[in-house]
Amino acid sequence: MKHIDIVHVLKQEPSLHEITVRGWVRSFRSNRFIALNDGSTINNIQCVVDFENFEEETLKNITTGAAIEVSGVLVESQGQGQNVEIQVSKVEVLGIADPEEVKLTILSPKRHSLEKLREQAHLRVRTNTFGAVMRLRSKLSFAVHEYFQKNGFYYMHTPIITGSDAEGAGEMFKVSALDTKNPPLDDHGNVNYKEDFFEKETNLTVSGQLEAETYAMGLGKVYTFGPTFRAENSNTSRHLAEFWMIEPEVAFNNLADNMDLAEDFIKYVIKYAIENCQDDLEFLENRLIQEDKSKPVAERQEMTLREKLHFVVDNNFKRVSYTEAIDILKNSKPNKKKKFNYIIEEWGADLQSEHERFLVEKHFKCPVILFDYPATIKAFYMRLNEDEKTVRAMDVLFPGIGEIVGGSQREERYDVLKKKMKDMDISEEELYWYLDLRKFGTCTHSGFGLGFERLVLFVTGMGNIRDVIPYPRSPGNAEF
Repeated sequence: MKHIDIVHVLKQEPSLHEITVRGWVRSFRSNRFIALNDGSTINNIQCVVDFENFEEETLKNITTGAAIEVSGVLVESQGQGQNVEIQVSKVEVLGIADPEEVKLTILSPKRHSLEKLREQAHLRVRTNTFGAVMRLRSKLSFAVHEYFQKNGFYYMHTPIITGSDAEGAGEMFKVSALDTKNPPLDDHGNVNYKEDFFEKETNLTVSGQLEAETYAMGLGKVYTFGPTFRAENSNTSRHLAEFWMIEPEVAFNNLADNMDLAEDFIKYVIKYAIENCQDDLEFLENRLIQEDKSKPVAERQEMTLREKLHFVVDNNFKRVSYTEAIDILKNSKPNKKKKFNYIIEEWGADLQSEHERFLVEKHFKCPVILFDYPATIKAFYMRLNEDEKTVRAMDVLFPGIGEIVGGSQREERYDVLKKKMKDMDISEEELYWYLDLRKFGTCTHSGFGLGFERLVLFVTGMGNIRDVIPYPRSPGNAEF
């Protein structure tokens, strides 16, 4: 008999028709009550066994972590916590789990720290917390594609291996097929990359933006959604060496259009999660509420998880210039009383997460889009304003997280872009193709980048970015 996902079984009415479910045992109490989960929902189905009708050997193998198939009729539940349960007529153990070995893993029923769960990342998706997080990640991923496809964007795959550094930061993972112990050298004693596979230095991409711009110039509206890599030695709860980026690029869009797109897009995907992941969000919200109880009052969250999500969906994003934001921060109480870790003293300062969160959570009390940043702290491709001091950049700031989106109107003027590249020591030869866009039918165009894990972090309420990606890559960690 074909098995049914538990998420669908739990929505059914009691019936005399026999059904079959498969999953992993969460618990087996009193040789009678099996809590079974198949990953399709946070909720277990209770399967009731009349142990007198089953062989002792079969019952002995129904242990925590074991994979089993259960057949029986769906009846009204006699216990609390569920509407229906399965009256078991047949059970088959598909894969055993030795109880002594299970005790040594995170599959054991006791509570485990998130650090412990990271050590066994291959098993952590079987826990309630990570099952909920990864289902939400999947739904958010679908919502990203649905939004862009509904709005006439074309999905493009930008290269993973590239010869350019879109950010100009130089923190890249090198790609080479040369013998690392004995590489060929040139006349100056340097590694001769002309003998390498690509006949030049190459690296893993830090962004697909530049290539996406080329396609926006032919298809109008495009987006990328793929892995990007930063060899940044940041061992923090907010950084990953491998992460997924969402990057739309739109021809003929100016900065205001770009802000409209970012706000509309973010609201769409978060609303999708609210409407389609209610059980998982409720579980994660309750988890955070319990966690908060052990913290000092000053460190507790002001909003519950779902209140925070509605805070974004239900409020218009406040648009504020960088200059206005600096004035607000300079005159703020935390700055005057030196409560900020980074004191704002003058225009031109690079804003930190604490400043961004102050603007969102304390001052404006809504999501904020900052725009027109100093040119000196932003990338070469951002359009220079008439004041020649600022660029048409924008950052979207969220509660609890700070910057979640960074974008800009791109510099479409050939001469200006060429001068900016020279001033920032960016090779014109390497990026000749990028400059070409400004020679053949140049136009106003804009785009932004959103780190997908930052979005998942916000929606799930998790505190560490390593807990919202299946197998995190960070300094010293490339296991699994």
